[in-house]
Formats: sequence, structure tokens, C-alpha cells
Amino acid sequence: MKQYTAKNIRNVALVGHAGTGKTSLTEAAFYLSGASDRLGRIADGTTVCDFDPEEIKRQASVSMALCPVEWKDTKINFLDTPGLFDFSGGVAEGMRAAGSAVLVVSGKSGVAVGAEKGFKAASKKGIAKLFFVNEMDNENADFYKVFEELKTKFGPMVCPMVVPYVVDRKVQCYINLLEYKAYAYQDGKAKEVPIPDMGHRLEGLRTAMYEAVAETSEELMEKYFSGESYTPDELILGLASGVRRGEIAPVFCGSATELEAVDQLLNGLIWLAPYAESVAGELAVDVNGDPVELKVNPDGQTAAVVFKTVVDPFVGKLLYFKVVSGKVTPDSSLLNMRTGQQEKIGKVFYVRGKKQEEAPFISAGDIGAVAKLASTGTGDTLCSPARPVILPGVTFDAPCLSMAVTAKKKGDEDKVVAGLSKLREEDPTLSFENNQETHEMVLSGMGEQHLDVIASKLKSKFGVEVELEVPKVPYRETIRKKVKVQGRHKKQSGGHGQFGDVWVEFEPCDSEDLVFEETVFGGSVPRNYFPAVEKGLRESAKKGVLAGFPMVGVKATLTDGSYHPVDSSEQAFKMAAALAYKAGIPQASPVLLEPIGTLKAYVPSDNTGDLMGDINKRRGRVLGMEPTEDDLTCIEAEVPMAEMGDFSTVLRSLTQGRGYFRFEFARYEEAPANIAQKVVESRQAELANE
Repeated sequence: MKQYTAKNIRNVALVGHAGTGKTSLTEAAFYLSGASDRLGRIADGTTVCDFDPEEIKRQASVSMALCPVEWKDTKINFLDTPGLFDFSGGVAEGMRAAGSAVLVVSGKSGVAVGAEKGFKAASKKGIAKLFFVNEMDNENADFYKVFEELKTKFGPMVCPMVVPYVVDRKVQCYINLLEYKAYAYQDGKAKEVPIPDMGHRLEGLRTAMYEAVAETSEELMEKYFSGESYTPDELILGLASGVRRGEIAPVFCGSATELEAVDQLLNGLIWLAPYAESVAGELAVDVNGDPVELKVNPDGQTAAVVFKTVVDPFVGKLLYFKVVSGKVTPDSSLLNMRTGQQEKIGKVFYVRGKKQEEAPFISAGDIGAVAKLASTGTGDTLCSPARPVILPGVTFDAPCLSMAVTAKKKGDEDKVVAGLSKLREEDPTLSFENNQETHEMVLSGMGEQHLDVIASKLKSKFGVEVELEVPKVPYRETIRKKVKVQGRHKKQSGGHGQFGDVWVEFEPCDSEDLVFEETVFGGSVPRNYFPAVEKGLRESAKKGVLAGFPMVGVKATLTDGSYHPVDSSEQAFKMAAALAYKAGIPQASPVLLEPIGTLKAYVPSDNTGDLMGDINKRRGRVLGMEPTEDDLTCIEAEVPMAEMGDFSTVLRSLTQGRGYFRFEFARYEEAPANIAQKVVESRQAELANE
């Protein structure tokens, strides 16, 4: 692959709902550019971007893939992102490296949630947006219905660029409004044909385009109102400046699988999408946290951001990076701003799907990869030590579904941890921890499919099989009444016996732990035995009397007791304290405490009633609602953690994937009697089986 300057590079993220044809569109562009003599198909598992065994098996993208396409002396770096919401990490990676986004929409099913989310993400990042209405070869496709939907959903910025001429539900040709030419397609090859008579519709669409161009400058506005025609150059420059400023979102259409009008999208990207040099650069910060604006300059000091990590058990770690300034060259040393360490760059590569091609260097505005950098990961800045700067990293959604993961084969636990650590490097939307209380390894991700893919990858990449189960809830126990009891330990066996006698008062208190005090008077229990009594009580409090959960919120006061000058010992007093605990706690009205979390659920206003009904079913208390900046409503509630197991799935189903939530532990509360009974019975059965 030849070298390109930033002026001739377009970094384009393909985003949209699952199944709209993003990967097929990349494949079509790759084939049309002459880079391949065979068109890959998803059903055959032969596409450039869906090369992972999981993707081939599921026939859907599960991670972001890079595919550079050379078209008319321009390099278009396609960042093919997953449409399934469980793999939103791939969208975040693609968006970080992109200068524009093509929102792929189905001509059959119209504007789906994935397109809305992609539009929001692109707007948030401030990058250009273009639409491609795909599947126009399907007889149920209706471009003009979808176009109206786009205008309704996204407003007047939506501007027609390529439109179909349809007869009997079949596209006869595609009309490029910018060139004002019509093309028919046969076996992927375009042939110019006369523009068909479409009556007022075509004029209306051209007028919409001219109006969009007129809005881009006062000069063009004047020309439009004076009735003068725009020159082709004025049209392209006007549209390009509007697209770059986010004021115009041009709409293309075609069929990726039939190679229809894909060439017109590629031409449109060259004419209208911002080239890497024109993207205003990046706002970085220096070591003092002061802002520094970096221009996309190949001759500047090097600065690059790592936006994706791929971990292979055999090859090692491959880091995808975007160069903002300067060049990344082999055998150079760059500073990792997170670790403060210098990293020696080995070979640098261009990446196309799963293949890597060695490059002499990767220049500003372009995307490449480097292997074998031990301490660098996703989101890190690599820069010249002469000008240390920190570029913005990648913003990932927080994981929202947690499952307990156990190795199917005993002794494979270390393999599971090692595998998950590697996969965590590759996928920052994943997290896992060892819960010290429940003694479970808890794996958290974006949804059921996400965790299912992780389990499959553990087996295929690291040779370890795991099972996923609903995690145990870390309940607690406490008391509600004050009691005073005696604990007396006396054992006589030849020689020295064992004797310890204590009176302990147990009462509720506000603490996360057992609070120990003593009010012994007159030396009835010698001071040197106090620590043994405390130790006996603390060890006992690790297991409550109802179901063996840790005991909290208890104050234990040693008030009295007796000792034997010969037979008393620390061990005897420790045993006496344990007996006092065993006798006293059941009399002190022990209760089960359950963890309560604070829920913030963000949903469209139409779904608030359904969601509040669901929260009530989960024994939750709704605290309030308020509108948010992104046209959603935030419902704040308190919900028992035990009831949140399938909440992420239900929320996604209720809102068609538009909603999201945050959930954090808040405190413990007494569990209702019927719930407590079920938990106690279940726990007793569990302990009996151990």
C-alpha cells in the first residue's frame, strides 16, 4: 500500500443498527477498489472485517475492524463497528479514530435505534455525518419513506445526494443529484443512462440540495435567491463545508451485496467527507494540564493515541493507533504518558482485517498498528519525549450485567484469571473481580451476548471452559434487641483444665463491624484476657446465626465474668466468648439485611410509565424524575440488588435499546420477612450440600 498525505486520507466509521449491512458495505468498497478479486460474503464467513471465529459463527460483528480502501488516489480508512448493543465498545473505538461517520440504514426496515445512537455519538464527538440507505435491491425497500423518516428524526440537515428511480419495486437506476447524472448497474458495473422522468419529485429533491448549499455561506445564499445556477465546484465546496461543520448530512443509497451505487458513496466520501488534515486537530493537554492544540502536521513532533488493542495468545498484543502529529517510525522511542515509560517501537503496520502489511512509517492523519509494547494499552498517548502531551482517550460505557464465572474443570481457575486479564486488555467494557465475601469470580459486561462471547473466547483462545451463573448476593445479618448472656467454658481433663467465664451484653449499633468494649469492675476477668474475648467474638461474628452471613451493627460489651488462677487461658476465654455469642445473638431478634443500590435509569419519556412499573415489581422505590440533555428522562430509584439480575435485559427490551442505566451500592436495609425466609431456606440447603 502506498503512502498518503493527510490531505488524501479519510477516516470513516461505519455505524448503525445490527444487520443493516455495514460489513457488506466495507466488503463491497474493498472489492470495487480492486484490492480483491472475490467479493466476500457474511454467510460464507469470507469478509475482510468479520474474520474472528465468533463473528463467522454468529454472522455478526462483535468487534471493530479496520479496512483501508484506495479509491481515486485517496485512502479511505473504513472503521467497521458492531451494530449489536452488547459490543458498543467497538463503536467507541471506531468513533475515537474517525473524522466522519457513515450511518448505515436499512431501506427495508428504516431508521432503527442503532442509527439514532450512532448519530448521537457522532454529534457528541463533533464529526461529520453521512447516511447510506442500504438493501435497495430488496423489493420491500422504500427509499423515499426512509428519507422522510430521516428528515423527521434528524431535521433539515438531512440532504439528498443519490436517489433511486424505482419501477414495480425494482430500482432501474440511481440519480446522482450532485453530478446530475443517472447510472444503471449490472454485475456491479455502472453505466451512465439518460435521467428518467420523475416529475416534480426530482426537482423537489434538487431544490432541497440547493437550499442546503445556500445555507453554507452568504455568497451562495445571494446567488440562490437571485436565481443563478451553482457551478459544480460551488456545489461540491458548499456541500463539503456544510458537511464538515455538521450542518449538512448527505444521504446516499444503494445495495452493498449487489454492488449498486457503492462507487457513488466512495466518490461522495472523497468530495464531501473531511480529509484528515482539515479536521481541526486535537485538543491535548501538557504535563501541567494546560490545553495544547495539535495540528495534523506530518512534520511536527510525534503524538498518537492508541484506540484499540487485539490480544492473540500466539502473536501477542497488537495496538491500533491514530497519528495526530508527526510520524510513527520503526526503531524510534516514544513516551507513554500514562506510565511515564519510553516504549521502543519495532515494526509498524497497516492493518486490513486480520492481515498486517509492514509500513515504512505511519504519518499524521493515518491509522496503523504496532506490536509488542508491553505496558501500553487502549486510550494511551504515545508521543515524542521532546513534547510530552496527553491526547483524549477512548470513552467506554460502564458494564451493566454481572455473572459469576466458574471453571468447569477444577484447577483451571488460574487459567480463567489469566485469560480474562488478556481479554480485558482487548475489551475495556469488560471487568472482573474476586468477591471476597461470596468467594465468586464476578464477570461484568454489556449484556448476555457479550458475556457469552467472552466465555467462547476463553475456550477457543485460552483452552479453558467456564460456566456463567447469577452471582450470589452478599447479604448481612444484624440484631434488633439488647441482651445479656453468660458464656462459660469449663473442661477438665488430666492435668490442667480449661476455664473461662464471661458475661457479655449484645446491643444494636450503627457500624459496619463488631464494636467491642469492656466495663469489667474489680478484676473479675483479668485484663490480659480481654483481647482473647474480643478475638472470640470477632471470629464468631463472621457467621450470623440465621444463614451464616457476616454479622454487622453489633456492639458487644464484656461486663463481668470469672477466672481460675491455674486453668484459665486465652484459648479458654476465646471459647467462652464464642459460647456467649452463640447463646446471645439468637435471643437478640436477629434479622437479615439486604444490599440496596441507587439506580439512575435513562429512558425516552414514552417509556417512563413502563419502567416505573418494572421498578415497583422489583420492590424498588422511585425517588424522582428529571429530563436530561440527550432528550431522555432520568428515573432515580432505590432497588434491592437481589432484584437487579435481569434489569439490563428488560430495560433494553422496553426501550428498544435506547435506554441505559447506572447502579451503585448505597446501604443495607432489613429484608422483608418473606424474602428473608426464602434466603435463609436457600442458604441452609446450600450449606447442607457443601
